[in-house]
Amino acid sequence: MTSGGNSSGRLRLTALRRDAPTPFDLRPDEPARRALADRLGLLALRKARLAGELIPGDGGSWRLVAELGATVVQPCVVTLDPVTTRIDEPVERRFRPAQDMPRLDAGTEVEVPEDEEDPLPDVLDLTSVLTEALSLALPVYPRSPAAEAALAEAAEPAELPEEEERPNPFAALEGLKDRLSGGNDKDS
Repeated sequence: MTSGGNSSGRLRLTALRRDAPTPFDLRPDEPARRALADRLGLLALRKARLAGELIPGDGGSWRLVAELGATVVQPCVVTLDPVTTRIDEPVERRFRPAQDMPRLDAGTEVEVPEDEEDPLPDVLDLTSVLTEALSLALPVYPRSPAAEAALAEAAEPAELPEEEERPNPFAALEGLKDRLSGGNDKDS
């Protein structure tokens, strides 16, 4: 796992330079990818990378701008066959000091802006950023090529027996009524 000289994927923001962007390149190793695949319910996570930079902003804020790249294997929602998907997504997050975040009282409704900001952590965990971005980018309903054939087959109407062969459901109910009443209809 590489992250701009930090192998843990964790960056202490107070230790970063405020006069220039800090590049990072996080590439989880095989055990970390396996653990992440298990956490996200994937069959496999063949590749994963979060590469970008942290850009200092006004008032102690930071902006993370990165590219997420991953190759995931998920079960098909129809056939359970493995489905491999390549994901390439931009990732952008903004962090600002907690004292600059709006305070919300219980029960207060607020509109969340497009540019959502997170409270500034002491240590930024790039693995958590990668995990969140990947979970949001995963296909919700992955389908294998065999899925369309399986769906088409399931949608075909079953052949119904000829009209004479089909039992009359009311005749079965009449037979049940007769058995329950002992074969005698006292009301008629």
